[in-house]
Amino acid sequence: MNDLELKYYDFLISENEKYNLTNITSYEEAEVKHFIDSYKLGECFDLTKDITLCDVGSGAGFPSIPLKLKYPNLKIVIIESMKKRCDFLQKLIDLLNLEDVKIICARCEDLIDLREQFDIVTARAVAQLPILMEICSPLVKVGGFFAPLKGSNFEEEIILASNASRLLNLKLIDVYKYELISNNGNSYGHHAIIKYEKVDKTDIKYPRPFGQIKKKSL
Repeated sequence: MNDLELKYYDFLISENEKYNLTNITSYEEAEVKHFIDSYKLGECFDLTKDITLCDVGSGAGFPSIPLKLKYPNLKIVIIESMKKRCDFLQKLIDLLNLEDVKIICARCEDLIDLREQFDIVTARAVAQLPILMEICSPLVKVGGFFAPLKGSNFEEEIILASNASRLLNLKLIDVYKYELISNNGNSYGHHAIIKYEKVDKTDIKYPRPFGQIKKKSL
């Protein structure tokens, strides 16, 4: 880790018990599963451009805060429903002196004013793809991208989300597959970033209330 990443990591570990942020606390595992994994999004998109990125259910700030450290030009909005995690994120942003990072403490499906606002909407380890897709896709601009980070069961999730992607006007354009490997050569499994392009506006009836989404996904 570089100096800023280490500052982030030390603060995360020191605050973890208070905020219940992560089960990943060892140095190597955090470096791989939090930082290296987050940076993979920069291999799918040219993040050196002026891009608005929304991170849904960010928790402890992954992937958006590491991406902001690497690509300071990004304009980031983090949507997190748990207030204590929002409190942690604000302290982290202040500690790292980050600009153009906004935290919204709310549920995605309640943020009507943010519809079709972002170039890229991403999320990591939040929910299964059909549920996540309905929550996130209304935030994506037409011509923008929904790009969640997923674990080894990504192929099954893509199949489960095929109907949802059709209803939500999302076109699957790429699956970026990668193996997470530490600097010591240890493997932490196969992952993927699933890249959907938004080809038309989201019907105003989506997203439904979260209770309905959870009860029966699209």
